[in-house]
Amino acid sequence: MTAARLRIPAEANSAAWFFLAPALVLIGIFFFLPVAAAMLLSLTDFDLYGIASPLNTRFVGFQNYSRLLRTPDFWLALRNTFYFAFVGGPLTISVSLAAALLLSSKLVRFKSVFRTIYFTPFVTTLVAVAIVWRYLYHTRYGFFNYALSFVGIDPIDWLGDPAWAMPAIILMAVWKSFGYNMLIFIAGLQAIPEELYDAASIDGAGPFRRFFNITLPMLSPTLVFVTVITMIGYFQLFAEPYVMTQGGPLRSTTSVVLLMYEEGFRWWRMGYAAAIAFVLFIVILLATLVQFRLQKERA
Repeated sequence: MTAARLRIPAEANSAAWFFLAPALVLIGIFFFLPVAAAMLLSLTDFDLYGIASPLNTRFVGFQNYSRLLRTPDFWLALRNTFYFAFVGGPLTISVSLAAALLLSSKLVRFKSVFRTIYFTPFVTTLVAVAIVWRYLYHTRYGFFNYALSFVGIDPIDWLGDPAWAMPAIILMAVWKSFGYNMLIFIAGLQAIPEELYDAASIDGAGPFRRFFNITLPMLSPTLVFVTVITMIGYFQLFAEPYVMTQGGPLRSTTSVVLLMYEEGFRWWRMGYAAAIAFVLFIVILLATLVQFRLQKERA
């Protein structure tokens, strides 16, 4: 095919830009413009007095960022966020993949019913789920401690003990989120040709060989997508600790987003909160790039 044939006519370019223009305008107004405004806000000392009169706002450069990096609460919140993302993320993906493999098995009946049941927590309001799980974690009357009493384990203060608070939130988040990833994995499993499994069975490959040599490699694009969206969502941890622990006990469940909320809407330090938001953006961007690089090398 010659280069002349590959050229796109000017009329086609004009038509493409015409159809893209409404979406690009909306993205510019509701995404890029607020991002630019927040970036500018992070370079000021905008606070409650600035809301009353913008003239009270001063340009401080990168003072908010330097102050943030010297604040112990920020490093504690960042550590808690990494803990939640790097423990809860892989656990959620593993549970999702296991559920997808189970529901894709020929031995399971009523697959649509189980898919609906497993997907229901994801579409349930997160605040309502968190409130219900607070009762399940109740030290004296909660279901989990009631179940542990049958095996002789003393009650655990799930949300009041710094050692147990974050694992309790992770367990709830896994239950809440795995249904969505499960459906994506099921779609990926259905796209794998059945002939590959038949050929592997004829060659004497067992279930584990088929899983590691066929299923995982063929699921690689799906796995990359699920991993990226899961980790991005988990880095934005907010509602779970806000409803269940308010960042306690002893700040053990304070996330970066929760810290940003406290600084911006409790203490009205908007410029400082905007700086926290951009640091989190950089962290998420770097984590996403690292995941893409690792998945590319693995592929």
